[in-house]
Amino acid sequence: MSETNSSGSAETWSKYAKYYNPLKIGSIDGTDIEPHDRAIVRAINSEYAPNKHVKGRPECTIFVSRLNLKTTKETIKDIFSKFGKLKRFRLVKDIVTGFPKGYAFIEYESESSAEEAYRTAYKMNIDGNAIFVDFECERLLKGWKPRRLGGGFGGNKESGQLRFGGRDRPFKKPISLHFIERDRCERWNDITKRRNYDKYKRTYSHTFDFEDEVHKRQDSHRRYHSKSREER
Repeated sequence: MSETNSSGSAETWSKYAKYYNPLKIGSIDGTDIEPHDRAIVRAINSEYAPNKHVKGRPECTIFVSRLNLKTTKETIKDIFSKFGKLKRFRLVKDIVTGFPKGYAFIEYESESSAEEAYRTAYKMNIDGNAIFVDFECERLLKGWKPRRLGGGFGGNKESGQLRFGGRDRPFKKPISLHFIERDRCERWNDITKRRNYDKYKRTYSHTFDFEDEVHKRQDSHRRYHSKSREER
């Protein structure tokens, strides 16, 4: 399943959400403290519980979407059976028209088969469509809210209701983290330089006055750089 945490610290930040917080999911970097669209407010105020009638192990179940509406269940089963033995398969259809809605749920006998399908089939082209593959979020992701309640993942720019932290639209790293990591690198470089300095000092201090030699070299550099170009 996707990894995560959107807390914003350099140690725990990840581009995927481990739990579903509508306020954070609606933020490009997972740091928003106020909702920016009404659907997020609806998701925050709504109550949702996973369907108890859904069978199978969520760890072995993958969600496949963006299927061509003409793609048959036989085609889908034939492709995904290459990753392992299938236990359950459901191509979701409209209850009124009976036509496919473009997504399916596939349960494998083992977690390793589901993970293989998750890694390999993502963006695979089937009947002209680049499909989307993820693990089932409803039962695996704590706090999950479906799209109809203002939640979900992904979305499009035109709707103004983008949701981040999922496989399709992972969180962007907060700007502040770049500065935090830069400072950590600078501190590490300072420590490394100091260690090298101490090592050099221990190695050669028995042959000459180490501190005096360092001062001489520093004075030499200062005198050199203080000269004008005409004097060089």
